Amino acid sequence: MNNLLLEISDAVATVTVNRPDKLNALNRETVSELFEVFARLGADDSVRAIVLTGAGEKAFVAGADITEINQLKPVDATEFGRRGQRLMSTIENLGKPVIAAVNGFALGGGCELAMACTLRIASESARIGLPEINLGILPGYGGTQRLPRLVGKGLALEMALSGKPVDAARAYEIGLVNRVVEGDELLAQAGKLAASLAGNAPIATRHILRAINEGTESSLERGLDIEAQLFGLCCSTDDMVEGTSAFMEKRKPSFTGR
Repeated sequence: MNNLLLEISDAVATVTVNRPDKLNALNRETVSELFEVFARLGADDSVRAIVLTGAGEKAFVAGADITEINQLKPVDATEFGRRGQRLMSTIENLGKPVIAAVNGFALGGGCELAMACTLRIASESARIGLPEINLGILPGYGGTQRLPRLVGKGLALEMALSGKPVDAARAYEIGLVNRVVEGDELLAQAGKLAASLAGNAPIATRHILRAINEGTESSLERGLDIEAQLFGLCCSTDDMVEGTSAFMEKRKPSFTGR
């Protein structure tokens, strides 16, 4: 891959967008490589959690590649947006926890990429937002849909219509990020959280992600039905037997993903 770095240690994979000279902007090639790497990690049972970050200290991902957007015609632009949306949905519905380690700017497509992740940890220097209005366009990789689901309609409208980013403290205050840490601790803290999540039962983890992602987009009645069905599936696994037995025997469980 030309634009990504991939490291796997034990059950945790770290994916780094590696275009620091372009502030890690998402060009077409980078989007294609992200599709490729997340498909690989999703199918790899030995990987149970993923950290996603950007190279350097300046940016997580500073947005899409504006030079590419500048050349788009309406039909091409629609497909351009849908392709980015498919990537974000792939990450969101991977079935494994994906933690965005947000270092520096996460703007436009970078903000959308972070929002597609399961959890977000930001460095104190992070700035997050959707500045597309300043380019005469709107967020096209899911930003108009995921942001209000995370922070509420009013705040999402304010951020998208003003185009002004928020700093890490404000992002934490409004629920856009889960934690804020010192910059030199960002990857260590994200890795520590990923390792903790990777130690949990993989099937239960996958079903929790599905229940919350699908259930919150449905009626309460439908969400409860999804939960009940997935609870039943969990109770058919070896991991359920191991987890409940370990609890009764006062020992740490060893989950196999079966």
